[in-house]
Amino acid sequence: QVQLVESGGGLVQAGGSLRLSCVGSGRTFNYDRMSWFRQAPGKEREFVAVISWNGASTYYADSVKGRFTISRDNAKNTVYLQMNSLKPEDTAIYYCAATRVVGSTREQDYNVWGQGTQVTVSS
Repeated sequence: QVQLVESGGGLVQAGGSLRLSCVGSGRTFNYDRMSWFRQAPGKEREFVAVISWNGASTYYADSVKGRFTISRDNAKNTVYLQMNSLKPEDTAIYYCAATRVVGSTREQDYNVWGQGTQVTVSS
């Protein structure tokens, strides 16, 4: 069974940090571009960050640029999202996802999704 499992979410005060992890199983994800998306209450899911298959290239949504860092460890089939200087507006369910489509940040191009992990930032 091919799946992605996120962990590391929780409750944190504004200005704090969290590190999310996403572990893949069932096949290698070493040749996939991996992304994080998030969905806040009452809002549509939005792109957060993407990393290329070898980690050489990353791209971020403007709302998180300079605060979040995406990375990966292909030996562990794992992708991470380090979130610093968290704000209440970062509160959302965070999902990781995999695609073979070059440079895509569109949900419809991602064919494997995790179940999500809740991040809550209090003011």
